[in-house]
Amino acid sequence: MSLPKFNLVTRTSGVNRALKEGLFKPKTCELEFIDVDPIIAAFRRQVRGGEFDICEMAITTYLCAKAHGKPMTAIPVPLVRQFHHGATLVNTTSGVRVPKDLEGKRVGVNRGYTVTTGVWARGIMADEYGLDLSKVTWVLSGDEHVAEYRAPSNVVPIEAGKKMEDMLASGELAAAIGADVKHPDVRPLIPDALEAGLAAFKREGVFPINHLVVIRDDLLEKHPDLAADIFNAFSASKKHYVEQLKAGKIEKPDAADAVALKVMAISGADPMPYGIEPNRKTLETLIRHAFRQSIIPKMVTPEDIFAKGTHGLAG
Repeated sequence: MSLPKFNLVTRTSGVNRALKEGLFKPKTCELEFIDVDPIIAAFRRQVRGGEFDICEMAITTYLCAKAHGKPMTAIPVPLVRQFHHGATLVNTTSGVRVPKDLEGKRVGVNRGYTVTTGVWARGIMADEYGLDLSKVTWVLSGDEHVAEYRAPSNVVPIEAGKKMEDMLASGELAAAIGADVKHPDVRPLIPDALEAGLAAFKREGVFPINHLVVIRDDLLEKHPDLAADIFNAFSASKKHYVEQLKAGKIEKPDAADAVALKVMAISGADPMPYGIEPNRKTLETLIRHAFRQSIIPKMVTPEDIFAKGTHGLAG
């Protein structure tokens, strides 16, 4: 009997390369890999049309989508992690020296308010630097993947015809999250950002999650073993990557590989574990940020947002 075939969208990276190359495979189905460039376009297509069977997705896009009843459920496979202390750039002529100084200012946000980098960056500035997020006007350069979402009253769209990067360079915006600006008046708001992120990891044990994997609910209902099977396939691929990383066998290592090695040196363990329990502190921190920033309407638990067949898994 032939196995069912499902399409899967995920951007190739160290943790999933072996899966995409066929070194590891699920047992209950066959996978047809689809590349969408940029990957964020797949998030929107999945949220708005359920276009794919299995799809990589930004975690706060997923939290927002789940809160609005979108028929998809995640598995605890954090495909992308990064520290976000360096995500906020500031115009040095604005008088802003520390995050707290952003109160009363206008701050750009790349794309939508629910974008994961923005949620983490705002959470960091609130928790670690005392910024009152309600006293900032957040200026969005784009719209939300989840069309039904409504942002707080201090979140506004960018003015027609303007670009966030130009507004930051000119000082019209005091700062911006997720901007890419090369200008003599623009610098990172938090200096030595990677070291600040690693120091926070030492204190709190939180290595921020950006992307995970979602599966259409109708497939989970029809195939009860699918969530665990896909989890295990991704886990095997990731374990292979971590072994290669430890052995120094990664060809052309990139910045993400370097950060993973630094995290591993601090923790002495797998820098990117899969499963709820190994990530509980990180997940609970992000859920708290999402609730406090009005991304989701109520607090939830990690178990609430992941497929039941994966609750006890770790990889």
